[in-house]
Amino acid sequence: MEINVYLAGEIHSNWREEIKEKAKSLQLPIHFYGPMENHDRSDIIGEEILGEQPNAILRDEAASGINNLRTQLLMQKSDLVIALFGEKYKQWNTAMDASAAVSQGKPLILIRPKELHHPLKELSSKAKVTVETVNQAMKVLSYIFEKE
Repeated sequence: MEINVYLAGEIHSNWREEIKEKAKSLQLPIHFYGPMENHDRSDIIGEEILGEQPNAILRDEAASGINNLRTQLLMQKSDLVIALFGEKYKQWNTAMDASAAVSQGKPLILIRPKELHHPLKELSSKAKVTVETVNQAMKVLSYIFEKE
């Protein structure tokens, strides 16, 4: 059995690579999807496709429509969503993606530090599993494939 996992969350740190490397070292049959991790490309994709926009708001709207399409299609292909809420960056996109996963009936593993327990309590109650670290999320993924 193979599973597809969508990795939702901030794109500024290497947490996705950490998960992918650990899955590879554990020989877990997982294919990973996620948002465009090149932040500059994500911001300009609207203008690349639709042409120069007259202002920053329309530039953002053009890019967000294309990025939302990408996220929707890749999340729909996924069997499971892992959403990481870090401590450093604002997490609006993570919250949106985690909520979309719940709305689509996708099982959700929520990674969030203990300090974010209170602000994420409702979302955490909708997740299948809430953990505090990437390592804990990897243990959940590994457990899925245990035979005994």
